[in-house]
Amino acid sequence: MLHTVNKSPFEKNSLETCLRLANDKSSIILIEDGVYGALKNTSIEATIIDAQKNYKIYVLGPDLKARGLDKNSLITNIEIVDYNKFVKLAVENDKIQNWL
Repeated sequence: MLHTVNKSPFEKNSLETCLRLANDKSSIILIEDGVYGALKNTSIEATIIDAQKNYKIYVLGPDLKARGLDKNSLITNIEIVDYNKFVKLAVENDKIQNWL
């Protein structure tokens, strides 16, 4: 299953809820303000690093760039994807859960 999170973890609990309820081997893509969940040196960095044991975590590159961020801002092993890869992830997964 592919999970999309579009809210900052610093203003809503969407990412936290997603991590708690997602099945193992799910993929999670952080989009829009959700990209802030991928940043290193934050209060949720340890949670994300721990979550990477069970989930593949992606961040949408154009949304990262729109916020003035780049790969150097990200927690290790979070993959930056473009819109084509986002569509590919959506097609490869049988279900998509949006966390708003």
